[in-house]
Amino acid sequence: MCRSIKTLRPPVLPEEATEEDSRAAALQFVRKVSGFRAPAAHNREVFDRAVDEIAASTARLLDGLEVRGGVRTP
Repeated sequence: MCRSIKTLRPPVLPEEATEEDSRAAALQFVRKVSGFRAPAAHNREVFDRAVDEIAASTARLLDGLEVRGGVRTP
């Protein structure tokens, strides 16, 4: 699914992921799952809320990850 979403954690990404990186990944995910590149006006609120919630979850995930030992890349 969402093959164009890149890994956002070091060492795959040499610097820390930005909020913009997380939002871009969240937007790609919501677009893929919903099937809409841009939602109609009557779906805009739920679409934007989903992007916000996924971006926040992504930030929490990246903040909580502890990478040990060897490096594995996807």
